[in-house]
Amino acid sequence: MVITKQPVRLLLAAFVGLLSVVAMANPTTDSTQVKVDTAHVAVEAAHAEAGHEVKALTPEEEKKEKVTAFIEHHLQDSHDFTFFSDEKEGKHYGFSLPVILLDNGLKVFSSSKFNHGEAVAEVDGSFYKLYHGKIYKTDAAGTITYDEHHHPTNAKPLDFSITKNVFSLLIVSIMLLFMFTSLAKSYKKGPIPTGFGRILEPLIIFIRDEVAIPNIGEKKYRKFMGYLLTVFFLIWLLNLLGMTPLGINVTGNIAVTVCLAIFTYVITQFSANKDYWGHIFWMPGVPVPMKIILAPIEVLGTLTKPFALLIRLFANITAGHVVIMSLIAMIFVGKNLASDMPISIGLTLFISVIELLVAFLQAFIFTMLSSLFIGMAVQDHHHDDHH
Repeated sequence: MVITKQPVRLLLAAFVGLLSVVAMANPTTDSTQVKVDTAHVAVEAAHAEAGHEVKALTPEEEKKEKVTAFIEHHLQDSHDFTFFSDEKEGKHYGFSLPVILLDNGLKVFSSSKFNHGEAVAEVDGSFYKLYHGKIYKTDAAGTITYDEHHHPTNAKPLDFSITKNVFSLLIVSIMLLFMFTSLAKSYKKGPIPTGFGRILEPLIIFIRDEVAIPNIGEKKYRKFMGYLLTVFFLIWLLNLLGMTPLGINVTGNIAVTVCLAIFTYVITQFSANKDYWGHIFWMPGVPVPMKIILAPIEVLGTLTKPFALLIRLFANITAGHVVIMSLIAMIFVGKNLASDMPISIGLTLFISVIELLVAFLQAFIFTMLSSLFIGMAVQDHHHDDHH
């Protein structure tokens, strides 16, 4: 089986570690985030540091810039959750997450020390600044030095922080562990699952009968069911979580989709039989000169398949978030609130319903293609004698 007891132990250890880190960081005392720059102030500061002339923005341009900055912030990972903001008071309401740095020893503290990038965090005599979502070593004044391309040159400590995406992955992993252990226990009571298992069982049977068996075959599908079920429910739940007001965009983070695609690639290549490798490096029934030409193309093809997997998931989920956020922004950018608000809310609700379908569809497509690639690698090829 692809999934064994070892990942379960690791997951439980990660959960216990998360609880201890949260306790050490004591985020309960930092539930309110205060004094946050508006988008145009941050942009002006960046231009001023670069030595560029700062151009005054009109109210219309300020609105558009704030909207753009908000959408970019929503798509990116961050070190804290922000539920809503009060611009007049200059406050953001949410909760901070633990920052874990490896820099001359382990340093653990709450992200509220950064005050959304405004403040410099001092920990054991070292100073750190949050700049464009990354943590840099600095001095007490928070000085950031730049190269000729305006890229920060400050040293960066090893960052193992529990960010929004990491927190969401841990929560969904715990949910999956609970869901499937509950389903397994319900089967001990009888052949028909009880409770939430009644919802899970049809989905599991669907993945088995419509995805795994047709693509991998009845003889070999069971070995890969653990992985296929995990990746399907993981992506689906993460996509649904991304539609909540929490501002999470895990599957729209290309690092996450790259990791998922790598898992599929590794499982495919290590499960492949000699027929699979024979078709790649020495294709049967083809003249020798063509075999030499086709071999590197076939090797490249093994890399393009997982690449297509990760780009498809990343692009579709990111596009959905951008469209919804842009439609909501119509309320703030539009000049006529009475006419713009109904249109914006109506279109947003319509796209949100479509996104619910896309959330399931992208999880299904990733699982379907993964099973297809695995099936191509493990199936036995029968060649006729005249070939």
